[in-house]
Amino acid sequence: MALNNLILIFILISFGLFFYKYFFIFLKKYNLKILIDDEFNKPQAFHEFPASTSGGLGLFLSFLILNLYFFFNDIIFYEYLSFCTLFFILGISDDLKLYLKPKLRLILMIIFLISLILLNKFYIQNTGIGFLNRFLEIDIFALFFVCLCFLFIINGSNLIDGYNGLLGIHTLIILTNLFFINYLGGNEDLSFLIIFSILSLGVFLIFNFPKASIFLGDSGSYFLGSFIAISVIKTSIDNPSISPFYFCILLFYLFFEVFFSFIRKILKEKKSPLFPDNKHLHMLIYKKLLNKNKNKLKSNYYVSIILNLTYIILILPAIFMKEDGMFCKYYSIVLFISYLFSYKILKEKI
Repeated sequence: MALNNLILIFILISFGLFFYKYFFIFLKKYNLKILIDDEFNKPQAFHEFPASTSGGLGLFLSFLILNLYFFFNDIIFYEYLSFCTLFFILGISDDLKLYLKPKLRLILMIIFLISLILLNKFYIQNTGIGFLNRFLEIDIFALFFVCLCFLFIINGSNLIDGYNGLLGIHTLIILTNLFFINYLGGNEDLSFLIIFSILSLGVFLIFNFPKASIFLGDSGSYFLGSFIAISVIKTSIDNPSISPFYFCILLFYLFFEVFFSFIRKILKEKKSPLFPDNKHLHMLIYKKLLNKNKNKLKSNYYVSIILNLTYIILILPAIFMKEDGMFCKYYSIVLFISYLFSYKILKEKI
């Protein structure tokens, strides 16, 4: 088994390095206008030249290689294969410039989620809140709740994508936490899936941080968002001694970025929450840095460093107290307040 693992590691690294280095060259050589981001006027855009958005495709193909390996070892991760594949396809439709209106995309997301959850019987079993757990015994509410969680995480991943290494490193931190929880908890199959996925993501980051020649695209952000959501739910189910609020802490940035943006656009700015803008926390940090050093690239990857280092520092206390439900519950509230306070300070200084 150890030899097989080493062979798999070699295959994943070799494939990733080859794909990310030569696929974009191949597209340019044959003048193929696919998986290329050349829209510079989007609110979240910072690059000035066409860039490849094939990062999601590379991660997905690595994911298929990984699942093929597990298949030959009589292990099939049905939830991962179904959720990640369908949301990857939804994301790559935009990368291929088959543009879907925001409302239609949201409707498709909901339809996909309802179908996948019912098909896989994939539900959240414990929220850490008594009355909410009782509601989860009602099928329609349980379906609504898990759909909502997926929507927050997948759209949160999409919102913070676009800055060098921001989503990739953030995902790396979350998955590393989940790996150690599962490995120390004796859940070897899931821990191996996660650690090999971390390896694939690490190869991608070589080409995405600090300078980026490859971006994730919507396919990559949707894929990573669905992978994170499934991993967190499965880890929570398989490790009942860990407080559900600890997983809320791990996901607080992805979750609250979407939640706060939704409320801000509706109540304060009186506009549709489905359309992008340039007022997210990471964008305010970027503007502040750019005003200071006048260097777009440096400001860009500094955003990732600042936010992810801050995130690591903030979740450290919870890592050591992850089995203490009361601590995690109140600490998650502290993190949400910290986000609001940071956003207010930045907004006033720009």
